[in-house]
Amino acid sequence: MKLAYSPASPYVRKVNACAIARGIDGQIERWKVATTDPALLEFNPLSKVPTLITDDGTRLYDSPVICEYLDSVGSAPKLFPPTGPARWKAICQQALGDGILDATQPRRREIALPQDDGRKAYIEMQQGKVKRALAELEKDADKLGDLTTIGEITIGCALGYLDFRFANEPWRPGHPKLETWYARVSKLPPLAETVPVG
Repeated sequence: MKLAYSPASPYVRKVNACAIARGIDGQIERWKVATTDPALLEFNPLSKVPTLITDDGTRLYDSPVICEYLDSVGSAPKLFPPTGPARWKAICQQALGDGILDATQPRRREIALPQDDGRKAYIEMQQGKVKRALAELEKDADKLGDLTTIGEITIGCALGYLDFRFANEPWRPGHPKLETWYARVSKLPPLAETVPVG
């Protein structure tokens, strides 16, 4: 398999964390590529990372799809539970973690631009999404496990991205259970071996 990636992308981190959790990390070749590189368009019309090219040439994007594909490779315990309450919980947690990322990535760009009223309102709206998501995660943080589901991996990557890009807006105050959980799982290989750079 070949993975188009950027070392700073939290969505790429999620894919790499899933591969490590399932013990198939060594089966993936990495292709560091900019999203502005025309070569990426051959494999993804959206020109985004992560993009995965499977052994048979199938092109997969984006991170939820790639992670589910990786869950079908090998014989390790599944990160996506079978249909039923555990699955809905895991993929809803994935959506919440991805939602944090979706709210923080564009905000980084907006902060660097002239701050008119419209832009300030947009930034506040995105900050509100993150605050509400963190509050929701805090409610059940003491029930989170050791990165055994796609939901837990995505939440871990989202919290790591907040540390990486928004250290000036610490998320830990007011979220003691989530802080305790993250302190434990950030030492596990899926997160410890995928710390973003750049």
